[in-house]
Amino acid sequence: MKYRIEISSTAEAEADKAFLQISQITSPEKASQWYAELLRLIESLSQMPKRCSVARENDYFSQEMRQIIYGKGRNAYRIIFTILEEKEVSTVRILHIRHAAQQTIGEAPESDAT
Repeated sequence: MKYRIEISSTAEAEADKAFLQISQITSPEKASQWYAELLRLIESLSQMPKRCSVARENDYFSQEMRQIIYGKGRNAYRIIFTILEEKEVSTVRILHIRHAAQQTIGEAPESDAT
């Protein structure tokens, strides 16, 4: 079964922000390559998206949240998505593209207890 891919405006904005940061840190060429590979990985979710692990955000939302990791080490980003199963057309909806070090969505911010 082939899934349709939808990217939320939030995820697009997060990808654009990451692209700009990478462009400033390294070079526009490397940022363009990063972005192209990101889009290829997202497109790969049109086949067998359930191969990806459940995201740590899954406990905070009613829909199942999955993730696929893009990059390694300090350059890792989590592509967070949900799968909408429907009779005619099933969809993978990309919800967020977040740096792996960012706080879990839905989790209460850590506060300093002093």
